[in-house]
Amino acid sequence: MTWLYICIVAFMVGGLIVASERWHGKLTGDSDLSKPQASHSRATPRVGGLAVVAGSLAGLLVLGPSNMTLTWLWPVLFIAAMPVFVAGLLEDITKDIGASKRLLAAFLSAAIAWWLIGGVSRVGFSSVDWLLAYWPVSLLFTMVAVGGCTHALNIVDGMNGLAGMVATLMAVSIGLVALQVQDIPIFLIAAALASATLGFLVWNFPFGRVFLGDGGAYFLGFMLAELAVQLVVRNPGVSPFYALAVLFYPVFETLFSIWRRRFKRGTPIDQPDALHLHQLVFRRLVRVTFSRDGRHAVPALCNAMTSPYLWVLTLIGLVPATIWWDNTLILCISLVVFASVYIWIYSRLVSWRRPSWLLLPSIGRHTK
Repeated sequence: MTWLYICIVAFMVGGLIVASERWHGKLTGDSDLSKPQASHSRATPRVGGLAVVAGSLAGLLVLGPSNMTLTWLWPVLFIAAMPVFVAGLLEDITKDIGASKRLLAAFLSAAIAWWLIGGVSRVGFSSVDWLLAYWPVSLLFTMVAVGGCTHALNIVDGMNGLAGMVATLMAVSIGLVALQVQDIPIFLIAAALASATLGFLVWNFPFGRVFLGDGGAYFLGFMLAELAVQLVVRNPGVSPFYALAVLFYPVFETLFSIWRRRFKRGTPIDQPDALHLHQLVFRRLVRVTFSRDGRHAVPALCNAMTSPYLWVLTLIGLVPATIWWDNTLILCISLVVFASVYIWIYSRLVSWRRPSWLLLPSIGRHTK
């Protein structure tokens, strides 16, 4: 029942945000509908991260006293997450915290976690693991890895239910692996995150009454990255490549976007655009359905129909990672398979050569 209570707390906080929008909407609303990455048609509160934080915090307050390790582990993670969560929340409210400042906040959160509970100590290569034995190297590597993964989840936060469900699937994977190796504190924190995010998703998917926002995306990204790192550190049987595999979709999206902007288009890597995979799926597989049939659809529903495509793509990497968490070879193969599928879909969509079997039924019937 604890997981249901966590969902209910997150659901209620999300409901309060929606119900009180008239009073805070001018501050919290995502009202810039002309920005390249915008895909919604009305100003919407983007502070849904408060619901996720409240739900997971409430659950862990109840669970903490029953597990001594959890009693100190989850407060440390929450404390470490505060710099990047607050930076993201301030961006949601003021719209004036640049991406570089938020990335620095992510590095700071990673550094705090490294100081309090340790960081990356092995990656599966003896020479690199030898270097990671020196604390400055471990600190720098942890800051880049955890901070980068934290920022990466925010990159895929562009459609109703996308980042929230992807984070839920990742948390479930981490929880299942933690349960298999009997790391109960990691399991409980991951389960609390998944439950709280599901409570928030009731308001976010499919109609987008509230957005996860930068604060929520950064909080979830940081917690998931730290849980993956700690799962590997605390359990030698878990392959270091599992930590990469479980977070690979947002990480690969970020790396691909950097390559695309810097080398293909010659634009600054931090300049927003509308060429992420989820945006191409939205415009070239989903939205075209309604325009082709000449129907008027609810914009939020049209937006939400994009997310299941990316949920399935995420599972291509997550399923083998969850099953073969201790097999480095299979994990590496799954990374290659995911990257290959991603690049194939992206190249087809960007050149308007969309596969007919990916189109929604109403378009598929009219496609020659």
